[in-house]
Amino acid sequence: MNYNELGIQAIQEENYEKAAELFTKAIEENPNEAIGYVNFGNLLSSMNENDRAERFFQKAITLDEHAATAYYSLANLYYNADRFEEAAKLYEKAIANGIEGADAYFMLGKSFEKEGHTKLSLPYLQRANELAPEDIQVALSYGIALASMEMFEQAEPIFKKIVAQEAENADAHYNLGVLYAVSTTDTEAALHHLKEAFTIQPNYDQARYVYDMISLRN
Repeated sequence: MNYNELGIQAIQEENYEKAAELFTKAIEENPNEAIGYVNFGNLLSSMNENDRAERFFQKAITLDEHAATAYYSLANLYYNADRFEEAAKLYEKAIANGIEGADAYFMLGKSFEKEGHTKLSLPYLQRANELAPEDIQVALSYGIALASMEMFEQAEPIFKKIVAQEAENADAHYNLGVLYAVSTTDTEAALHHLKEAFTIQPNYDQARYVYDMISLRN
């Protein structure tokens, strides 16, 4: 094992001081390789030393402009700091440089969504859902984005699939209930799902509020 691999092993063993020593040695041994800086940055980020972590990720990118993991890690740092516009640009670079899996597409979509660009978020949330069809959080975010764009026919089967997978998912019941309330005349289905939401999660005040509003109207 090299120093980077040993450092990752130390993190898994929650020996962060040892990990820091090993990543330092990795950088000293190969100062022009990006991976040591990325690993050290991830360690610092996990310890909430975000300013230092940012510098390590930026150093990695200066050494290797195709370091997908550096872009991705820096994007996560910015996302968690509510710097969504910057995060989105970095997620795009991570994807362009070959980062694989649903997470980068999901986080890119969420970054656009947080910036109020729901329409821009849709293709990325859709792609994340395609890559991770069993990931309920991805599916829920995609369904909510579709519903917010009034694409109710596309959103409905997504929420129904989530409920089938996880019968006690209060958010899926709530969104399905609201969907039926605003896009159909099926008041019974709307009330059923809204009631399920606040039955599963008694403090789900918004579900109870919409349920009461529909009940009073009918």
